[in-house]
Amino acid sequence: MAFRIEKDSLGDVKVPENAYWGAQTQRAIENFPISGIKAHPAFILASAHVKKAACITNSSLGLINPDQTRAIIQACDEIIEGKFHDQFAVDIFQAGAGTSHNMNINEVIANRANEILGGQKGDYEPINPNDTVNMAQSTNDFIPTSIRITALILRNDFKAKLQALRQSFSDKSIEFDSVIKSARTHLQDAVPIRLGQEFSGYARTVERHAKWIETAFDELEEIGLGGSAAGTGLNVHPDYRMKVAQNLANQTGLNIRPAKNYFEAMQSMAPFVGLSSALRNFAQDLSRIANDIRLLASGPKTGLAELLLPARQPGSSIMPGKVNPVMAEMTNMACFAVIGNDQSILWAAQAGQLDLNVMMPLIAYKLPESITILTNSVDVLTHFCIEGLKADSKRCREYAESSAAVVTALNPIIGYARAAEVAKRSYAENKSVREILIEEKLIDIDKLDQILDLSGLTDPGIHS
Repeated sequence: MAFRIEKDSLGDVKVPENAYWGAQTQRAIENFPISGIKAHPAFILASAHVKKAACITNSSLGLINPDQTRAIIQACDEIIEGKFHDQFAVDIFQAGAGTSHNMNINEVIANRANEILGGQKGDYEPINPNDTVNMAQSTNDFIPTSIRITALILRNDFKAKLQALRQSFSDKSIEFDSVIKSARTHLQDAVPIRLGQEFSGYARTVERHAKWIETAFDELEEIGLGGSAAGTGLNVHPDYRMKVAQNLANQTGLNIRPAKNYFEAMQSMAPFVGLSSALRNFAQDLSRIANDIRLLASGPKTGLAELLLPARQPGSSIMPGKVNPVMAEMTNMACFAVIGNDQSILWAAQAGQLDLNVMMPLIAYKLPESITILTNSVDVLTHFCIEGLKADSKRCREYAESSAAVVTALNPIIGYARAAEVAKRSYAENKSVREILIEEKLIDIDKLDQILDLSGLTDPGIHS
């Protein structure tokens, strides 16, 4: 491989000749061969948006000349379009605060912008990574702003997938509304319920989480760009903060606004914890629902088998004909990962000291990953599982009719204790509740059909 020699404050550095990154990025590549995982594509996109907004703002304030502005904007736009993403080569486990990533994008933009102006990679004239591309910025305000923009970029797709899942559950609640089954509490037989009622609960669960998550996303719209190194705004034009927020809002279409307090915006990672916590809460409920689906579809001969899942792939390398609940299983694992990510984000957020949180690179890795994992898992769960679900109505009803739990409806008539005795006889003698009631003449047989009507037992009311 051919190399060029670049200099930084520590000395000479060999950089691959064709690389758009420079000396500081190269040092980070050599220093941090940790995971092999690189920046999330949306984080790269967000970073380019922030650099573009900064350039436009500094240009409007007369701090960058028109030729430099044009070249930097073109370089940023190319990154936003998806070009040069292979040039972001720094591992996600890197120097504290994210200086390595900041310099990676500064150098890529500078080298590409100079190339646009007819220069050579590594010359950094007339555009310098630190003095021009990073003007009025510090890693300390650039990284938290980029994390915010990353999450907000991913927001709409995630929101749409949540809505699709909620709608799918709602559709199934209507489709399954006439399917009578036995509820189960403590994994034991309980009173009759309609399968559609269970699914209406799932729909409402998703709806509520969507609102909570949306509120958490809203908190990220306030940015601290212009705080510079410690929130004071050193080396930042007095008009920069308001203008850069407006420019960033204009070019992204996001509802971006300046921070109310730039010191808090750099010190506290609470908004990221808030969103991560909302995602974690949704993950635990989604995992619970996935577990329900796996249980209700267990079998087909030796399990509950009340639900029939779409067959997506052969389920065993040794047992022919076996089909597993793979979409629900995948969802469980995705949710576990999100819950784990939340712990990482929480610990990273509390590890800040004084005027900066140096653990931001971990948050920049874990938060977009959680959004992406949930977006994609919700999408395939919806389309490859929920939409194709079928109910075995006959089996559901057989379970409900065979359960002694229907005797609960007789509590107002014969009392809890006597009803418990009926249930015990039913299980011990393998007879239905109806048979026991008729034998013991505990209730007028003319009323029995009305009181033990399974459909009627699934709605509010006192049956007497």
